[in-house]
Amino acid sequence: MPTNHDDRAEIYELVCSYCRAVDRLDLDGVRAVYAEDGVDHHTGFSGTADEYVAWLGRMLPALDGTMHIVGNQLVEVFGDEAVAETYGQAVHWGRPAESSAVNFISGFRYVDHLVRREGAWRIRERWAVREWTRSDAGRFLPRSAPGPTAARDRSDPVHVLLDRLRDSSAGG
Repeated sequence: MPTNHDDRAEIYELVCSYCRAVDRLDLDGVRAVYAEDGVDHHTGFSGTADEYVAWLGRMLPALDGTMHIVGNQLVEVFGDEAVAETYGQAVHWGRPAESSAVNFISGFRYVDHLVRREGAWRIRERWAVREWTRSDAGRFLPRSAPGPTAARDRSDPVHVLLDRLRDSSAGG
C-alpha cells in the first residue's frame, strides 16, 4: 500500500489530469478521473459523473478555450478514502470577445472526496466551489506571434509528443 506521500502525489496528479482533460476537451479523460459512481457539483450543474461529462460536452465547445491552473492542495487520507482541497484559477475565453459569459477568470476550490479502488485514486464526489469571478470581456488579444498553437484535440503538442514517445517505446 502506498505511503501517505505517495497518496498525496497521486491525488495531485489526478487533479492535474482532470484539468488537462478539460482544457484539451478530452471528455474520456475527464470521465477517467471519477469513480464509477462519481458525482460532481459545479456552478450550473449537479449530478453523476456521466451526466457531468455529457454537460461538459455541451458547454465546452461554446468556448474557444480554457486553462485551469492549480496550486495549493491539502490532502487527508483515511485508509482507502481521502479528502483533498485544491485551490486554483480557471481562465475561459471565447467569442464574442466582448461577452463576459465566455471571457472570464474564476478562482475556485475543488473539494474532493476520493476513493482508492483497484489500487488507484478516483473522485467519488467533487464540489467545485467558485470563490470569485472576474470578467475579461474585451481583454483577450488576438494571437500575433508565430509559434506553437494549442488545440483541443489530439493535434495539441502534448498529445503529439506523448503519442510519439508511446509509439517509439512500444516498438523498441
